[in-house]
Amino acid sequence: MSREHRFGGRTAMRLWGIPFPVMWSLTEALEVIVPSDAASPRTARVKGRRLARSRADTWILQGLPVVDPVAALFTCAAEVTVAQAVAAIDALITTSSAYPGLGPGRPMASTSEIVDRLESWGRFPGSGTIKTAVPLARERVESPKETETRLMIVAAGLPEPVVQWEVRSEGRFIARVDLAYPELKIAIEYEGDGHRTERAQWRIDIRRQRDLEDGGWIVIRLTELDLSEGGATVLGRLRRAIAARS
Repeated sequence: MSREHRFGGRTAMRLWGIPFPVMWSLTEALEVIVPSDAASPRTARVKGRRLARSRADTWILQGLPVVDPVAALFTCAAEVTVAQAVAAIDALITTSSAYPGLGPGRPMASTSEIVDRLESWGRFPGSGTIKTAVPLARERVESPKETETRLMIVAAGLPEPVVQWEVRSEGRFIARVDLAYPELKIAIEYEGDGHRTERAQWRIDIRRQRDLEDGGWIVIRLTELDLSEGGATVLGRLRRAIAARS
């Protein structure tokens, strides 16, 4: 790579740890950004892309030059759906240190910064997808599956739940739940494999569910299987819980 080369697109998304819908593989080409007036590299398994110097800042991650996180998303915007873009933006704007795999800094960007960059970039492949996704993004999200769960609930016509709600009783912290309807005392929790395979986490989950239920909360738990099947069972249970509490 020359002095003005930097990683962008999928490669930059992976270096920043921003969620991308396609799993990485050994055959995936490295995406290298070059100035708009420079020649693209002609190397096997390298995809050269031109971008004006002013459109992206350069960061050094793990010793590698990479475009800033917003430019990383913009340079692969044409490859994602609106829902996938929301997951990426949720990761960019989260203030949580618990979000898995993200690069340095929280938040990595703000909603206003993304909007400003959209205006300065103008039209580009996938710009409409990003514009549609920005209003759907939420701060404090802690995983891509949490985003997917929230969007599934909203797409089903149900009210949007609150993200990362802290449950307290007489000033005492009880739990912070992924998604919640606080006024109805309904909590929705996505359980990744770590909740099953880590003994300490499993024990904590059992105790926190007991504490929530003792406080009058309905706790609805779901896994990847629920999401892959469209969530019909979970959504049905959620509808019944809302009806019972409304």
